[in-house]
Amino acid sequence: MNCLRLLGLLALLSALTPLVCCVTKKTDPVVVVYTSVDQVYAEPILRDFQSRSGIRVRAVYDVEASKTTGLVNRLIAEQNNPRADVFWNGEFAQTLVLAERGVLGAYRSPAATGLPSLHVDPEGKWTGLGARFRVLLVNASLLGAKPAPSSIFDLLDPTWPADRIGIARPLFGTTATHASALYVSIGPSRARDFFSRVEARGVRVLDGNSTVRDLVVAGELLWGLTDSDDACAAVKRGAPVRVVIPDQDELGTLLIPGTVALISGAPNLAQGQHLVDYLLSPGTENALIDSGFFQLSLRDLRLKPGCMPTGEEVRAMTAGLPEIRRSFQICQQELREIFLK
Repeated sequence: MNCLRLLGLLALLSALTPLVCCVTKKTDPVVVVYTSVDQVYAEPILRDFQSRSGIRVRAVYDVEASKTTGLVNRLIAEQNNPRADVFWNGEFAQTLVLAERGVLGAYRSPAATGLPSLHVDPEGKWTGLGARFRVLLVNASLLGAKPAPSSIFDLLDPTWPADRIGIARPLFGTTATHASALYVSIGPSRARDFFSRVEARGVRVLDGNSTVRDLVVAGELLWGLTDSDDACAAVKRGAPVRVVIPDQDELGTLLIPGTVALISGAPNLAQGQHLVDYLLSPGTENALIDSGFFQLSLRDLRLKPGCMPTGEEVRAMTAGLPEIRRSFQICQQELREIFLK
């Protein structure tokens, strides 16, 4: 009889074991991150954080059709009942939109030490993480011995056939952000005149930065304005191209930092702060540079090994991110009149 009771007890314990495991998993610490960083780059970083911290990561990635805008709209819609703890963005413009809408909470991460004040929100609503930047991609085979362009203003140089040079339409993406930065740096009048002359001259205006890159690689364009990650991808594939960092004598080129922010009212506050600290660490920044997502550390503007000369310091535009954001609306209004007429 005792044996039967013992067997029954063992069977009961065996049946309950899966339920106990499930309860344990539900009470494990968790953090929810919404990220526009491409999954191929973000997933290894988040997996490493989970392994090191013991905090389970639930990541929501953007959808290619809507990109960052979809995540931003979702965060705004959830503002009164937040589901995310952290927003990890591959750029900065939409992060500043969320800060303006009150979606982001204040958190000054100790991991932000060494970051320049230009890339740290004074209210603690967001912090910069690594950077891409604007470059000129040149088809070296076609140029031969001819000197390469050195400035975005070479788009107006009549020695370059207008139909053999190109930019992405400055109404979307990083080209729109670059245009807004020009409005801040050289003034609205000069910037508007520059884009008017680019359009009037017949410079190829294309659908995106990757299209600019692909046409330079194919030899349809002699050179074009694009982003460092697109350009470096072409170099790594062995395309007959080289990268020129523009406007290094005076104006500087536009840096496009990633950003990390804590969500206001984050349901898993402590875990969210822990993830923010990890993402902002020098180790994570270096890992994202090594993977090719970024080409520059905000802590040290010297180029790391990659598709451009190692050790070269990048001269950046001095326009502040909030100023670029504030000029965006008037810039876009005027550029639509130029490029959509």
